Amino acid sequence: MRRLGSVQRKMPCVFVTEVKEEPSTKREHQTFKVLATETVSHKALDADIYSAIPTEKVDGTCCYVTTYKGQPYLWARLDRKPNKLAEKRFKNFLHSKQNSKEFFWNVEEDFKPVPECWIPAKEIEQLNGNPMPDENGHIPVPLSDLLEQTLELIGTNINGNPYGLGSKKHPLHLLIPHGAFQIRNLPTLKHSDLLSWFEGCREGKIEGIVWHCNDGCLIKVHRHHLGLCWPIPDTYMNSKPVIINMNLNKRDCAFDTKCLFNHFSKIDHQKFSRLKDIILDE
Repeated sequence: MRRLGSVQRKMPCVFVTEVKEEPSTKREHQTFKVLATETVSHKALDADIYSAIPTEKVDGTCCYVTTYKGQPYLWARLDRKPNKLAEKRFKNFLHSKQNSKEFFWNVEEDFKPVPECWIPAKEIEQLNGNPMPDENGHIPVPLSDLLEQTLELIGTNINGNPYGLGSKKHPLHLLIPHGAFQIRNLPTLKHSDLLSWFEGCREGKIEGIVWHCNDGCLIKVHRHHLGLCWPIPDTYMNSKPVIINMNLNKRDCAFDTKCLFNHFSKIDHQKFSRLKDIILDE
């Protein structure tokens, strides 16, 4: 299989979306929903969506691993947004011009401050050494925060999540490459067919779909776009068998006796019918 794309910016929906003035099921206190229409978007068509590779969208925090000051670091996603004055100026411009690409940004003054140790996503457009915002007025996926902070962010999303990973005492964090779970039997790219697949198919018990296009573009659809709930009680991932491979004798380092590595080493080579069946020693 060809190399899949990486997340550099917010992924657009495969369908044209519309806003409905009714309470959101995705975010508390949000008074509107963003729903998919039956029309495939121009971005999806331009990216040749019909020859793209569909993969499972996994619920979690977008992360990045790279070297920082000679050491490997795990970075969390941070969208750098404009300050209130710049955002108001940008919205007024959109109402009058309808084309965000013509808007002039002063990157040094128009955006909220970021931590000193932040780095931009590697493929975003830059001007005079400054990363440029996307059509939504955000600088696409700058990546920030040190390892300890990042793990806390991941834990916030994963604890109590629909995959049944770990517990409050032993929260489990997994790094999963984007596109790791390819979808083999996806129906045709029609709103009604995808809705039926999500609702009535075992493989459809997932958060959403991400299409990896030939040009590296990523296109998605979330259950919320189709008016469906997330999270759900029993996901497709949680129906798959799991094999533990944690032999600490192969590692030249000492682990704390209470850490998860040691807990998993006690069940090395054991097979479980699903993730929720993994029970660690208290």
